Amino acid sequence: MGCGTKEPKITQLCLAAIQRLMSHEVVSEAAAGNIINMLWQLMENSLEELKLLQTVLVLLTTNTVVHDEALSKAIVLCFRLHFTKDNITNNTAAATVRQVVTVVFERVVAEDEQYKDAIDQPVAVQGNSNRRSVSTLKPCAKDAYMLFQDLCQLVNADAPYWLVGMTEMTRTFGLELLESVLNDFPQVFLQHQEFSFLLKERVCPLVIKLFSPNIKFRQGSSTSSSPAPVEKPYFPICMRLLRVVSVLIKQFYSLLVTECEIFLSLLVKFLDADKPQWLRAVAVESIHRLCVQPQLLRSFCQSYDMKQHSTKVFRDIVNALGSFIQSLFLVPSTGNTSVMPNQTGSNASGNTGSAQTNPGVLGMGGGATVLPAFEYRGTWIPILNVTVQGSAKATYLEMLDKVEPPTIPEGYAMSVAFHCLLDLVRGITTMIEGELGEAETVSQSTTETTSLPAQSSEQQDLQSVSDQTEKELVSRAVWEEMVNACWCGLLAALSLLLDASTDEAATENILKAELTMAALCGRLGLVTSRDAFITAICKGSLPPHYALTVLNNTTAALSSKSYSIQGQNVQMISPSSESHQQVVAVGQPLALQPQGTVMLTSKNIQCMRTLLNLAHCHGAVLGTSWQLVLATLQHLVWILGLKPGVGGALKPGRAVEGPSTVLTTAVMTDLPVISNILSRLFESSQYLDDVSLHHLINALCSLSLEAMDMAYGNNKEPSLFAVAKLLETGLVNMHRIEILWRPLTGHLLEKVCQHPNSRMREWGAEALTSLIKAGLTFSHDPPLSQNQRLQLLLLNPLKELSNISHPDIRIKQLECVLQILQSQGDSLGPGWPLVLGVMGAIRSDQGESLIRTAFQCLQLVVTDFLPTMPCTCLQIVVEVAGSFGLHNQELNISLTSIGLLWNISDYFFQRGEIIEKELNKEEAVLQKQAEEKGVMLNRPFHPAPPFDCLWLCLYAKLGELCVDPRPAVRKSAGQTLFSTIGAHGTLLQHSTWHTVIWKVLFHLLDRVRESSTTADKEKIESGGGNILIHHSRDTAEKQWAETWVLTLAGVARIFNTRRYLLQPLGDFSQAWDVLLDHIQSAALSKNNEVSLAALKSFQEILQIVSPVRDSEKPDTPPAINVSVPVVVGTTTATSLGRSFMRTDSIGERIGRYNGSEPPVITDEIEDLNLWWAAWNSWYRIGSESTRPPITCDKLTFIPSQPFLTALIQIFPALYQHIKTGFSMDDLQKLGVILHGAVSVPISSDASPFILPSYTEAVLTSLQEAVLTALDVLQKAICVGSESMQIMYPAIFDQLLAFVEFSCKPPQYGQLETKHIANAKYNQIQLFAPAEWVALNYVPFAERSLEVVVDLYQKTACHKAVVTEKVLQNVIKTLRIPLSLKYSCPSESTWKLAVSSLLKVLSIGLPVARQHASSGKFDSMWPELANTFEDFLFTKSTPPDNLSIQEFQKNESIDVEVVQLISTEILPYANFIPKEFVGQIMTMLNKGSIHSQSSSFTEAEIDIRMREEFSKVCFETLLQFSFSNKVTTPQEGYISRMALSVLLKRSQDVLHRYIEDERLSGKCPLPRQQVTEIIFVLKAVSTLIDSLKKTQPENVDANTWAQVIALYPTLVECITCSSSEVCSALKEALVPFKDFMHPPASKFCY
Repeated sequence: MGCGTKEPKITQLCLAAIQRLMSHEVVSEAAAGNIINMLWQLMENSLEELKLLQTVLVLLTTNTVVHDEALSKAIVLCFRLHFTKDNITNNTAAATVRQVVTVVFERVVAEDEQYKDAIDQPVAVQGNSNRRSVSTLKPCAKDAYMLFQDLCQLVNADAPYWLVGMTEMTRTFGLELLESVLNDFPQVFLQHQEFSFLLKERVCPLVIKLFSPNIKFRQGSSTSSSPAPVEKPYFPICMRLLRVVSVLIKQFYSLLVTECEIFLSLLVKFLDADKPQWLRAVAVESIHRLCVQPQLLRSFCQSYDMKQHSTKVFRDIVNALGSFIQSLFLVPSTGNTSVMPNQTGSNASGNTGSAQTNPGVLGMGGGATVLPAFEYRGTWIPILNVTVQGSAKATYLEMLDKVEPPTIPEGYAMSVAFHCLLDLVRGITTMIEGELGEAETVSQSTTETTSLPAQSSEQQDLQSVSDQTEKELVSRAVWEEMVNACWCGLLAALSLLLDASTDEAATENILKAELTMAALCGRLGLVTSRDAFITAICKGSLPPHYALTVLNNTTAALSSKSYSIQGQNVQMISPSSESHQQVVAVGQPLALQPQGTVMLTSKNIQCMRTLLNLAHCHGAVLGTSWQLVLATLQHLVWILGLKPGVGGALKPGRAVEGPSTVLTTAVMTDLPVISNILSRLFESSQYLDDVSLHHLINALCSLSLEAMDMAYGNNKEPSLFAVAKLLETGLVNMHRIEILWRPLTGHLLEKVCQHPNSRMREWGAEALTSLIKAGLTFSHDPPLSQNQRLQLLLLNPLKELSNISHPDIRIKQLECVLQILQSQGDSLGPGWPLVLGVMGAIRSDQGESLIRTAFQCLQLVVTDFLPTMPCTCLQIVVEVAGSFGLHNQELNISLTSIGLLWNISDYFFQRGEIIEKELNKEEAVLQKQAEEKGVMLNRPFHPAPPFDCLWLCLYAKLGELCVDPRPAVRKSAGQTLFSTIGAHGTLLQHSTWHTVIWKVLFHLLDRVRESSTTADKEKIESGGGNILIHHSRDTAEKQWAETWVLTLAGVARIFNTRRYLLQPLGDFSQAWDVLLDHIQSAALSKNNEVSLAALKSFQEILQIVSPVRDSEKPDTPPAINVSVPVVVGTTTATSLGRSFMRTDSIGERIGRYNGSEPPVITDEIEDLNLWWAAWNSWYRIGSESTRPPITCDKLTFIPSQPFLTALIQIFPALYQHIKTGFSMDDLQKLGVILHGAVSVPISSDASPFILPSYTEAVLTSLQEAVLTALDVLQKAICVGSESMQIMYPAIFDQLLAFVEFSCKPPQYGQLETKHIANAKYNQIQLFAPAEWVALNYVPFAERSLEVVVDLYQKTACHKAVVTEKVLQNVIKTLRIPLSLKYSCPSESTWKLAVSSLLKVLSIGLPVARQHASSGKFDSMWPELANTFEDFLFTKSTPPDNLSIQEFQKNESIDVEVVQLISTEILPYANFIPKEFVGQIMTMLNKGSIHSQSSSFTEAEIDIRMREEFSKVCFETLLQFSFSNKVTTPQEGYISRMALSVLLKRSQDVLHRYIEDERLSGKCPLPRQQVTEIIFVLKAVSTLIDSLKKTQPENVDANTWAQVIALYPTLVECITCSSSEVCSALKEALVPFKDFMHPPASKFCY
């Protein structure tokens, strides 16, 4: 009522009240109808329009009471208000209409929710053209249906059925409403068939009809054929239609399959180049909306592309996008009005001229290039930021308020199309890969092969259909169809965009899309498309027009190796100019003939990273495309100058030749990253399945072959990419190395390692050896120790390398062996023969460094790994070590290898039992095999047990080395051979010794003797290099001499120490004879060194203790107790280099040789035969060598002192064994040799060494040896039988002959000798012949004399000594030096002779007295008297320089002789012939009055100084005269007469002295006279003393009278001035006190 007043204020209040009522929901259906009618009234009067709209809205939203006509009336009311003149009302009404329409449909949804449990009976939908709604629908649905139907009618410009009262309507608003309903309430249309029917029957035809002007329109036609009543609502309607279409396709595709096909085809058409720009832009936006819905795209594909006669809609969409993009580049746009000539995508050239007029391009300043853009052949299109990834946010589809077509910014359409492509790719791949993943999971869980690696898609194609569900097959078909439909278009568009892109982010997105597609194609097994995408990325990575055959002709086989630069355009779309690309690297192309340089841009590097990414993440699906990828990477790596490093990783490095690569700092920072990704790429190959891995390996191998072909014939740096990556791949796939080992190593071995280019070879070897090392160190499952086959597989290529002759390869091979040994040596097991074979394969001509490295390996084996290898390999080790000994490249290696053989032998010894067991076990197996085959077991030294064969092989090897042409090797080998046999020989079986002696030792001796005797005597100047050779080794002959020495000594030692083993062998005596023969021939060789050494060996074999009988056998066999050989002389022969402190437990082992039997003891006769054979040899050597030469010239060979010394030193040892049968005859032979030996002179050159100086009295070693020999003999005689003791005189004769040498040196044949003091042994002129020097025999003679004395002391009483007049001979011999006295060559001689005479006499005289009656000594006395005479009154004068002290000493010696006479001879005068005593008395008398001479010559004065002697003679004479009863008047007379002469003489001297003293006054008397008077005075005092001591009755009165008569004369002398005379006078006067008696009393009687 209030509203009816039409008063504004009242109307406002009433409407507010009504709204309040409605909000409280107190309005009934009828009331609602009334309200609407009332509102209608107000509307018609244009009152409170906004309040009306508000009220309608409140009424419809707060409750559901308004239906049917009321509802339609309310809606119409809103529509009517929309078309008023007032803008505000219009807009409010439009909003209200939208809201009301929404409310109507929301009610349907609510209603459906309410009744959803009730099951509807579907009713057939009829074509509905009347105004009433379909009766089956519920009320709300009915309203909605009617509303929607009328909206369609209105848009189609037809009259509505339900919305009665509509006056006007715009299509744009109608389309908007339709779109909002379709978009917001799709479920209503999908759930209710009636609504679905409306869609099909009304909406779709309407849309198609409204689209027709756009379809027909061609840009450039002036008239519009649109049937619309409004004036050309062109853009708004089209844009809204497209929005509707988008919703239809998105929400109702399943209902409208056919219709959608039409819509999609229309959309595609709208992209044509002849459509207006804005139309193309909104079409692209619409397509973008589809592209972000992969499931929808999938449906398109299924519904259209997969149907036989249907349009390939999906493909068309993609292709259209591609063409669209291409057309944008070809038809540059200056805005939506510009008209350009029609260009199609196929015509890709000739439009650069038009591009120049493009203001967008012209307006660009130099700095404007920073904008992200696409640029292609002068067309520059900016990239706008139009949308977020994955969402289709449209710009122009949202311009609902625009009536005129908008100006499309440059680059907008391109940017949207670009995002379409990206979203399309992203969506498809995400969807398909997700479904693929699910399918694979299902198939894996259903099959029982879950443990197998996931199979690649190419393999899955081969899987049997029965394994897959039907569904999966269908899905796969759809996936494949989708990819097949879109890949060509995508690739074309993306390639073009990639080429044109100047923005890094855009490039990244394009590459990502290409990568994703390539991976997807790979997973689906679509090889062609996969390769096409990969090729695109590869091309993008390389510089334009790069000559890489494999890319330019992807399908062509890789066998065409044309590397010529191809100038013509080979890409799908020619690359544009590079003006806007930053060049980051300049390098050389990898070509046979590099022509100039190529440039890499940052985009190339970006592509490269994508390529790496692809290979890294999707390697499993690349299959044969690996060829493409790797070839490209190889070229890029080459251009960037990356070089392989350790393990195959590529590092930045510089090319060796050609213009150097230029890298900017930008790429320099990238390089490590790229190299890192490259490495990771190959690391990830461990996750590939076996088939994919084989694809990768094959690709690398063929790349490698190409690189090798290019490297032929020149020594330029080759491309090592493939080899390095083969290595890297092998290293990371160690866990399954077996499957790729053969192709991998086969390629490296047969191709790479044999390549003529050294760098290529080097890397081949590096790769191969690294793989082998890694394979051995990898912890396989099962471990290598339990998987021999794998171990041999891994090691085999190492051995194969030996067939390659290049030294650099062999060095690598050996270094590898060395490292394997260092890291894996203990676990090589069955691989040892291979490893040892590698070392053994080195030949002498292969260069020093190679041999050295191989030898290092061997050293390591011997020092560390012998215990870990199978015993059967030990023989190989011996062979290899021996072969190194024979290498003549490097002496040190040969020598060290001999040392190794020693170490090996030591090892055999220490682990003998274990080795023996193992070898025996192996032998048994081999024996069995041989028997089965019916052949003999063939191995060296066969009958011997296997362990002994091992030893014999070792000995044989050393034996070979003992006759090597190089002396040092021979020496070392010889020492080692003998040390080994000596130290370890006890391990051999007894029977094997026979082989050792005859086949090893004697064989060696024969060869050495032969070589020595035929050796060259030419002088060798130097020993190679700057080494000087000592004169003792400066000819081959001298060098062989050393070898001979060593060999002989070694054999002798073995004979000595192992005799207990050798003697029971049966042919020991033959062996002994052979050995003696060798010793003899060596001893008599004209080489001092050899001859001396031969004697040493002789000595050695004579040190042997005779075998003892079983009963008295000691605990350890006697061989151990060998006395140490005498060290010969002052020079020693070249002794064995090594001294081994090892004693074998021989005792333990003896049983082993002879089983349980006791050791076989040879009888004594056989033993004696051996010794006599030795004596005969010795005698032959001695007599031959000491026989003086017949002629004497410069070349006469005279044996050396050491040789003779050694010869003589042998005798004592030999004598011990033959003494029982040693006869006088043998003694004679010995004497001849001893005499001969001592007589041999020495060379003046050698004399300083043998005799330190002439003045020192020393014995030479030879002389000592001679004396020792005689000493041994005499000791043996001493304890020997009576028959032996007759040899004493012969020994004395021999010794006395030596004593004579002191005064008469012996003569050696006709040889002229000089006295040693005159020899010139410091020869000034070179090559002067050496003089021969007779030795200083004095010390020898003196020592012989001492021996004679000693021996005589022991044997004086011996029958033979007495009988053979030994004492007389001794005296006779001594007489020679004694008579010479001062004339002796040496003063010591006569002194020793005197003392010896005294000693001999002190023993011999009693014996002589004892045998006085027998007459055996008769002839001795005169000899003795003459000797005394000759000595005491010698004719030789003392030397002038004799000092007083010396003279007195000599005098004291004379005194001793006199004392001996006084004690030993005179007291026993009764037993001594009278003539002899007379001679003695005469001598004493002569001695006592010797000074009574009146002449004063010097000589006499000197003699007069022998006062002590005279005194003793005098005393002795007195004593002899007075102390005994005078037996004969003659004797008494002699003594008395002597006294009276003496006293008279004294008186005269005293008188003369007194007178002379008086006359001389103060002048002193001559010294001689003073001396004389002193002597006289002393004689007087002595005489008086002597007289007093004798018995008074022996002195007659006359004598006393003469003595007393002297007294006055003495008293007169006291006036003399000489103090000496005074003191002598005192002494003379003092004794006179005894004559002072008181006068005799007459009465005393």
